[in-house]
Amino acid sequence: MRFREIDLPLVVIVGPTAVGKTEISIQLAERLNGEIVSADSRLFYCGMDIGTAKPTQEERQRVPHHLIDVAEPDEVWSLAIFQQAAYRVIGDIHVRQRLPFLVGGTGQYVRAIIEGWEVPAQPPDERLRSVIESWADEIGKFELHRCLEVVDPQAAGRIDPHNLRRTIRALEVIFLTGRRFSEQRRRSRPPYSFLLIGLRLPRPLLFERINGRIESMIANGLVDEVRLLLSRGNSPELPNMSAIGYREITACLKGELTLEEATEQMKRSTRQFVRRQANWFKESDTDIQWFEADETAVDRIEELIRSGEGWVIPESIDPSPGSGQVSHTLNQR
Repeated sequence: MRFREIDLPLVVIVGPTAVGKTEISIQLAERLNGEIVSADSRLFYCGMDIGTAKPTQEERQRVPHHLIDVAEPDEVWSLAIFQQAAYRVIGDIHVRQRLPFLVGGTGQYVRAIIEGWEVPAQPPDERLRSVIESWADEIGKFELHRCLEVVDPQAAGRIDPHNLRRTIRALEVIFLTGRRFSEQRRRSRPPYSFLLIGLRLPRPLLFERINGRIESMIANGLVDEVRLLLSRGNSPELPNMSAIGYREITACLKGELTLEEATEQMKRSTRQFVRRQANWFKESDTDIQWFEADETAVDRIEELIRSGEGWVIPESIDPSPGSGQVSHTLNQR
């Protein structure tokens, strides 16, 4: 069966950092009348451009991009905020009769959209949170993460030990409810028909590209970018300033690391991050159509999209997350 019309279609492109998601998704969107919705939590924040490998202005002019530069570094875009914003943006793209591409390496954010997660509604308990924060001050964020690993290994495996905010939130919910954080994420019917495409490269080549990217970040002014963020009053303790690249360069500016040491730590931390990304999108997942991210990838993925094969189509689609149920027909070249 060839692809003709699909209700509320969504092409999802995932893969590890530096695999080439940005350029491949732009080329596909150019060919298929598409727009790109970022599902990379690092790209939400203004002024954090070099260290996040944010699409350039030129790239964003080629194809409309959404959910980039939507918050200040001292704000926190939670999963719930992202999910509602993504539903709204994807709905608007459908109304324009264009094809949305959800692109990113933040597995939790992608899964929340395609699996229709109902994010735990447990309201924050400021008193309990303060106690956990004091606990973290005493034992350190890595030891706190190890405590989470004891009570909820699945949640701990999906939370970066550097991400103190998420570790605290997971423990807060566990203590308030008496149930594991990982068990409290309910799912409803997926709100879209989606095609889930994974990009991959052999690890040695991927790690080589990561090294090159980080060296380019340094050469292109990452140190000045971090210095400017700090000069604008953004505390090094902010969750977003603990992202890979920003925490290492901050340590460098404080005299705790040399630039060479910071660069090597960035490379090592990014390799570890890639391994955590793989926990969200496994090659054994039969819903994911995997492609080598080589020079033929765009042609082969376009062919798959047009073929109608591999799409996950719910029996009944609830149009409420977007702006109404619509059908989308791909432009033919």
